[in-house]
Amino acid sequence: MQKKSVKPAVRKPRVRAPLAHQVRIIGGQWKRTPLAVLDAEGLRPTPDRVRETVFNWLNHLFDGAWGRVACLDLFAGTGALGFEAASRGAARVVMVEANAAAVRQLQATQEKLQATQVSILRGDAGATAQSLVSRLDGAGKNDDRFQLIFLDPPYHQDWLAKMLPNCASLLSDGGLVYAEAEQAFDNGSLPDWMNGWQVIRADKAGMVFYHLLQRKIDA
Repeated sequence: MQKKSVKPAVRKPRVRAPLAHQVRIIGGQWKRTPLAVLDAEGLRPTPDRVRETVFNWLNHLFDGAWGRVACLDLFAGTGALGFEAASRGAARVVMVEANAAAVRQLQATQEKLQATQVSILRGDAGATAQSLVSRLDGAGKNDDRFQLIFLDPPYHQDWLAKMLPNCASLLSDGGLVYAEAEQAFDNGSLPDWMNGWQVIRADKAGMVFYHLLQRKIDA
């Protein structure tokens, strides 16, 4: 009686859990540090390639003197813009985010990096900006203002039109606003709500139009 041959057990391949979507800090002391991207509505981190271009612009315009720069990131999300600025030596970075899970992720990253120059506020960007404006004293000290404001809001909700008036109050003399939009802005044909502003740098990557804005001297 012949024995039945026993087939060796077939080892099933291990299924690995998919890696969480991430972006990375691209420069400064925390270069290559990953930042998790949560699956949350409206969360759209600025792509690495765009941030590289923007921070090259900024580094040139600030002459590399990040230690004199205070930043306000009004739609912080993953913190890619704010932590990038802090990584390069920004003296102060205030991040504002409404999503509770995103705020917890920002706080975890802040703790991991020991980023003491970063403060995180949970709240609506518009209401928080208005609150910051109201705290400015009547004399309007330039020291209380920001040299750089990041505006990377959800598209198609008119956030830029709503936020720029407060940004004008919160900016120091000669300060800059980084703005992402679903459309390009050109100095020759700016919408009415951009009266008093000028585009000093602009580019496009895919469907992302990004700009550096500055108040006109006579505005």
